[in-house]
Amino acid sequence: MLLKPNGFTLIELIITVALLAIITTISVASYRQYMLRANRTDARAFLLRIATAQERWFLDNNEYSNAPETELRVGKTSEHGYYKVTILQNKNPATGYRAIATPVEGGRQSADTDCLELSIDATGLRKSAPKDIEVCWR
Repeated sequence: MLLKPNGFTLIELIITVALLAIITTISVASYRQYMLRANRTDARAFLLRIATAQERWFLDNNEYSNAPETELRVGKTSEHGYYKVTILQNKNPATGYRAIATPVEGGRQSADTDCLELSIDATGLRKSAPKDIEVCWR
């Protein structure tokens, strides 16, 4: 009478480890994409805070500011430090501005190739690049 061996064979163990490696690779990649999308809220909130501060500044001074740290008191980087902002003025400061948020170089969001630039202007028009606003502003 033959006894059935207890335990796993080497081939069963190799297959199990390979499957775990594949599942882990897929889940880590998905998690990274999720975190990049979630961290875009930092840029959106930052740009909306700048737009609100710009409107307050405009009500008091009849022109838009291009100095976020001193005049608007919002700083040059977002709350969590993922994005930095650049404010471009129109030739006449009374007519408008465009605030552009870009990922901080070497930061967590620098790997977000879908939304390298998010922006808002004085009219509330939102833009993003290279993907469109449906991807970056939702």
